[in-house]
Amino acid sequence: MPSKNVLAINDLNFVHEVLESAEPFLLEFTAKWCGPCRTLAPIVERIADDSMGTVRVGTIDIDDAPAVAAKLGIRGAPTVVVFKDGEERARQLGVASRERLLAMIDD
Repeated sequence: MPSKNVLAINDLNFVHEVLESAEPFLLEFTAKWCGPCRTLAPIVERIADDSMGTVRVGTIDIDDAPAVAAKLGIRGAPTVVVFKDGEERARQLGVASRERLLAMIDD
């Protein structure tokens, strides 16, 4: 069961939830058919649970939200992007450790 602290992002709420967020936002681009995405999901959920109030976390399905994926040039899943102050600050393609994702937020 996904964490209640992971927001479902889509083409309609991306700007408001992610780009206008006052806190840094870690966004995982995922897909239902993606095996590595299932490996990364619990790591992302743990970050969401551990970082409440300091970092916002969400997932976006590249098949369900093709406009955002295309706009950002997302070419594979999973891809994790960190946004701060409405701008992309870091990007990771593929499965990454919790430590790597946290380092992306802190950079």
